[in-house]
Amino acid sequence: MARKNAFYAQSGGVTAVINASACGVIETARQHKDKIGKVYAGRNGIIGALTEDLIDTSKDSAQAIAALRYTPSGAFGSCRFKLKGLEENRIQYERLIEVFKAHNIGYFFYNGGGDSADTCLKVSQLADKMGYPIQAIHVPKTVDNDLPITDCCPGFGSVAKYIAVSVREASFDVASMAKTSTKVFVAEVMGRHAGWIAAAGGLASDKNCELPIVILFPEIPFNKEQFLAKVDGMVKQYGYCSVVVSEGVKGEDGKFLSDQGLRDAFGHAQLGGVAPVVANIVREALGYKYHWAVADYLQRAARHIASRTDVDQAYALGKAAVELALKGQNAVMPAIVRVSGKPYKWKIGVAQLKEVANVEKMMPRDFITKDGFGITEKCRAYLAPLIKGEDYPPFKDGLPQYVRLKNAAVPRKLGEFKV
Repeated sequence: MARKNAFYAQSGGVTAVINASACGVIETARQHKDKIGKVYAGRNGIIGALTEDLIDTSKDSAQAIAALRYTPSGAFGSCRFKLKGLEENRIQYERLIEVFKAHNIGYFFYNGGGDSADTCLKVSQLADKMGYPIQAIHVPKTVDNDLPITDCCPGFGSVAKYIAVSVREASFDVASMAKTSTKVFVAEVMGRHAGWIAAAGGLASDKNCELPIVILFPEIPFNKEQFLAKVDGMVKQYGYCSVVVSEGVKGEDGKFLSDQGLRDAFGHAQLGGVAPVVANIVREALGYKYHWAVADYLQRAARHIASRTDVDQAYALGKAAVELALKGQNAVMPAIVRVSGKPYKWKIGVAQLKEVANVEKMMPRDFITKDGFGITEKCRAYLAPLIKGEDYPPFKDGLPQYVRLKNAAVPRKLGEFKV
């Protein structure tokens, strides 16, 4: 059988461990040189395929590829771009086939979240709809942890660890200053519709380190009076409190508290700035001095404190994607299956992309306390193993040493194409 080349690309918001999945894909493909030729990466995601802007990963050494496991963000560049349906934009699909044919590409690995799963599913249908055989495998990734079927999503465990650690440390700070200064600290975290990251803030408090923490979830409509009563009660009991608010929190009218009226490339509301809104509500009603912070990119780029579980799973899923392709699979996604909670054990399963694409997994109601401001023990049991273990990158002169690949361009064979 003639060897086909592989195409790999990263999509959507990057994470602390997406490059670990890239490492898993590339290293595994290199171990199967009898079946897979070169691995070409798309510069800036699927756009790299459409514009024939490909990267030849074979130009990077084994040591450089191995170092991806310790390097945050997207080594090849990512994008927010969703392919339309075949009927809506046949030109784009014809272009993909042109590029795939020109570079002998028979394997397609797309590393991203729900919208990326949809793109991968559409590419997988090229064989049936347009007569070009290609095996498309989705490699899961999203800090939001909102993909269905898989127990958890690579990227989430490390964000959860960062938020849990940050909320604990900030709470110690507020406790120190509460007598004469700040009494309320508000931390804004990512999470458009699902409150998984906000829930991780609840891990900051446990039986050995009890802290007053209020969590605002997207799944629970924001009730101003109940929220203020909760904050006031905690400040009176403990002297201070920390509030963890998801960017996607909505009022009882269904509108985002932080909706700026802007839209991203996918048409989603561009959120951000809910922390000062919440902090101001506290100041106006209760008069407490406050501080607020937005974790933003810091939470998803924090490879220095990544979860070992998360890194291991990210790599394993990249490896599994290649193995599934070699077995002839198409339109599937390797997924994490939780075998047991105590002790925590997991394995790789397989999900059909038609069951993954455009489906969001929200926080179950029984993961949130009855008052809507905290996490239950069931939620804690789910979250705790995902932040376990440390996997520090190598350090030099006090700073982590991250790799920057050559990202050597593959010579173009076709004309220009505008996206």
